[in-house]
Amino acid sequence: MASSFALLVLLAGCGSSHSTGTTLDPATLVPASAPLYAGADVRPAGSERAGALAAGSQITHQADPYARLVAVLQTPGSPALQYARDVAPWLGPRAGIFLTSEAGAEALLPLIEQGLLGSGSGAAFPFANGKTDGAVVLDTSDLAKARSFVEGQAAHAGAQHASYRGVSYERSSGGVAFAIVKRFAVLGSEAGVRAVIDTAAGGPSLRAEPGYARLAAAAPAGALAHLFTNPAAGGATASQVASSPLALLAGAREANISILARSGAVDIYADTRSSAASGSPGGLLTSGVEGGRTLDQLPGGSWLALGLGNLGHTLGADVAGLRGLVGLVSGGPEAAGSSAISLGSLVEGLLTPLAVIGSESAQARAAFTSWMGSGGVFAGGASVFELKGAIVIESRSPAKSRAAVGALAAALARAGDSSKPLSIPGTDAAVEAHIKGLPVSLDIADGRDASGGTLFVLGLGEASVTEALHPSSTMVSSASRSAAAGTLGEGIAPSLIFEVPALLGLLEGVGLTEDPTFKQLAPFAKTITTVTGGGHPLGGEVERYKLSIALRGGG
Repeated sequence: MASSFALLVLLAGCGSSHSTGTTLDPATLVPASAPLYAGADVRPAGSERAGALAAGSQITHQADPYARLVAVLQTPGSPALQYARDVAPWLGPRAGIFLTSEAGAEALLPLIEQGLLGSGSGAAFPFANGKTDGAVVLDTSDLAKARSFVEGQAAHAGAQHASYRGVSYERSSGGVAFAIVKRFAVLGSEAGVRAVIDTAAGGPSLRAEPGYARLAAAAPAGALAHLFTNPAAGGATASQVASSPLALLAGAREANISILARSGAVDIYADTRSSAASGSPGGLLTSGVEGGRTLDQLPGGSWLALGLGNLGHTLGADVAGLRGLVGLVSGGPEAAGSSAISLGSLVEGLLTPLAVIGSESAQARAAFTSWMGSGGVFAGGASVFELKGAIVIESRSPAKSRAAVGALAAALARAGDSSKPLSIPGTDAAVEAHIKGLPVSLDIADGRDASGGTLFVLGLGEASVTEALHPSSTMVSSASRSAAAGTLGEGIAPSLIFEVPALLGLLEGVGLTEDPTFKQLAPFAKTITTVTGGGHPLGGEVERYKLSIALRGGG
């Protein structure tokens, strides 16, 4: 759904600040049941517009980074569109896009490549495939010109006249519909356009939905675009919610994610809403204060340090979400390429033991997640020969986490991976596991840290386990932690510090430059210097996680 941002940032970056239009939020015409909605001020002025253009140029290395994305409005049969000629004369100040189901999010993936990565074969109208229901809802500054545009697009598609609830619209044989509804231009699937008409006729709107209203009120000022997600809406089952990549970010919670762009950085604010009664687990963007405390205890000098909340409740969903994101980027295991080592196989190898201990089965819960507290991930070292990295999980029951070492080794053996007992000073139990896809052994150990607490560690070799249990310094006193806190502001304790060039250097050092996934992501990743994040409560059942992405060459 990041692609929805691409569409809206396109319009914001291209649009001039001179505009009049309706005073309605497009969300007033979006059904309350929509699980995914992105909205934006598409005619920003001053620093907002300058920031969008500057950040887009830094990321894509293109002078006009959003120009080709206007093809998103190019419905089937339409000739190539030019923003200044075809869209600018009638576009108002606000726009939105929604889906009626999370299942259609993959159809928007080409927009991510085109708009955020500056690559790909070209964006396409997302509702032309017959598999995705929803619509683009665009404010209008000149209703006559907007109507002319919509009618022209309908004619190119060979659409025929239709009517629903007294509202005229056009529909093509491919299921694409075109309409003007309450001064908004609406382009989408027929079901999506009809949902807009239903809402305009008095049906429940997203703007009036309590969760959306509360999160919209808490959003930071000056946001270029925002994404609202409600995974439980739209009839999604619990398993569908858990397997969605969005579950990695916000879990099952309602969330509103706002983008603020400026020269040299992009700031992302993820505000989530939950109540004690709902018990909805959060994802990576809801680790908040607990994640900051965990990061502080990770080894100092790490170029990757991530603190997580209560893994006993979130690990299974986190692993499912990570796998979903990897699948979207890599195209699945078959896209790993012919090299002996691929980025996809490395990630899958690391996720394999986490999938075992994060399983939702009663046996796995008893053996693993029942004793888990907070967790963290760290990586450090300037070269592959110096690399140290581990996943560290606090244990609330030393006896159970000690037994979990053998239980995990046995589970991996049943899946075809091998392991053998290992003796590591300072540990109560340890095994060396060899997992398909990982070129190094994964040492699984349970031991005590300097304060006497028990830690369960999955480390890249013995040195990583030792560093996790007894680091020579910790992140709490590191310069990178201090810098991250200053970048985030708002009194936020960092729970994520990621120096991207260090990872890129390691991947290049092990010969992954020709890996398809690496080649796809490298141009985008090479524009980033650091990523920092952390969260804190805003009150009123709203929590905020702020992510700041520093761009290379920025001011």
